Amino acid sequence: MNSEFWQQRWQEGRIGFHKSDVNPELIKYFSNLALPIGSRVLVPLCGKSVDMVWLACAGYDVVGIELVESAVQAFFAEQNITPTITELTSAADKSTLKRYQGQLTGQTITLWVADIFALSAIDIGAINAIYDRAALIALPANMRADYSRHIVKLSNNAPQLLITLNYDQSKKDGPPFSITQQQLHQYYSADYKIVELASKSSTLNANSEILVTEHVWLLKPQSTQY
Repeated sequence: MNSEFWQQRWQEGRIGFHKSDVNPELIKYFSNLALPIGSRVLVPLCGKSVDMVWLACAGYDVVGIELVESAVQAFFAEQNITPTITELTSAADKSTLKRYQGQLTGQTITLWVADIFALSAIDIGAINAIYDRAALIALPANMRADYSRHIVKLSNNAPQLLITLNYDQSKKDGPPFSITQQQLHQYYSADYKIVELASKSSTLNANSEILVTEHVWLLKPQSTQY
């Protein structure tokens, strides 16, 4: 992970990827995961996303991973939660990790300040599902294969609700990066059955003429009857 790049973006307030409202695709399609109340949902590269608030209010424990500590601090401050902060040693590479943990509507929100590749399944504990709105599309192509393999190990191949974008990458440098259906299958088809739940097209942002298609995917583990 390019720590300096993301640290600088948060420091300069260049966080256009952060949305003040809950993602409507999460609200509409999360039930496709069919998770029992109380399940633990992993949100990789979580920032200070209010989607985590929605998940907690829906009855789920949240495990987030974020490289930038100020983003984690902002999340708890904005939600008026006083977290417990613990320093731990990574089971993966023995680096120092920091864990922020608090309660919201009776659910536990645990946010790790760490490079996601420094975390292991031993560190974060059992995961029942993954909600990936901002992780895969934040990574350049040369990192995505490693990320997809790592997220499978980190979650013990838990099902995923995944959101991707597809647009003419030659017209804009990422992030967010464009991901084709073929690329998605390269990353995940060995471990998951990939089901498209929805797609919609719009411009990349209000000041852009770049047409982008947002795709919502359900990734169902190949190794289970899920």
